[in-house]
Amino acid sequence: MFNQIFKKMTKKSFSLRKVVATAICLAVVAMFSGCTKDSNTLKVGVKSDVIGFGFKDPVTGIYSGLEIELAEMIADELGYDHAEFTTVTSASRTELLDAGKIDCVIATFTITEERKKNWDFSTSYFTDAVTVLVENASGITSLEDLTGKTIGVAKGSTSAFALVTAMAEKGLFPDYTLPETAEDFDVASFAQAGVTFIQFDDYPAISNALTAGTVDAFCVDKSILAAYKTDARSYINEQFAPQHYGIATKKGAALSASIETLITKWLSDGTINGLIVKYGIN
Repeated sequence: MFNQIFKKMTKKSFSLRKVVATAICLAVVAMFSGCTKDSNTLKVGVKSDVIGFGFKDPVTGIYSGLEIELAEMIADELGYDHAEFTTVTSASRTELLDAGKIDCVIATFTITEERKKNWDFSTSYFTDAVTVLVENASGITSLEDLTGKTIGVAKGSTSAFALVTAMAEKGLFPDYTLPETAEDFDVASFAQAGVTFIQFDDYPAISNALTAGTVDAFCVDKSILAAYKTDARSYINEQFAPQHYGIATKKGAALSASIETLITKWLSDGTINGLIVKYGIN
């Protein structure tokens, strides 16, 4: 009798141990499988509201544009399973990169000497210029007409500094000493010749503010403004401050050199020019 009970207990204990052991194995496999998947995914910060560069279809959720295709090409060339996209803004892109939540930024990110001190940048794959978009009814056609006006810009961008620099060079701010770099420029406190700025989280918000009359003008790179140009809106006469877009990675990251090699190759063999033509941003 005792032997029979002992055998049943032993069988139950063995079964329990087997279940526990199986569960542990499955957990370990799942853990390592997850790590493998993550490590073989190129995580890229991109724009979602810049047609031609990085745009996310609100219906399908699919990203498209030159920068999206560049990311997919880089992932393919470097042996990643795929590229995973995270929408970034001018304000959030470096925060996500520094935190390790993305591997690189391909998001109309202008290369500056100050930024190069903190992040690696590839050779520029596209050069644009800053300008200003206004409602035709405003009568604004030039930099001079912007005196006394409120201008909408994106948080974290260098657009306001570029505009102030262009206006200062025209002598529109005679009592103002221009800072040496965009990083030294305080957008929020600027007020010269009646010019002030309002910062927004994204470009659609600035466009809406322009329509509502909250701002008198929308300032950013012309290729970005193109998505918000309508028959009732026009660019001012001037374009200024060339903007050289590069791919940003963490300082000293192994990925930096690999991306640089690819961008240099694709610039020389016409691949990037083909993408510029394909997406109509030339």
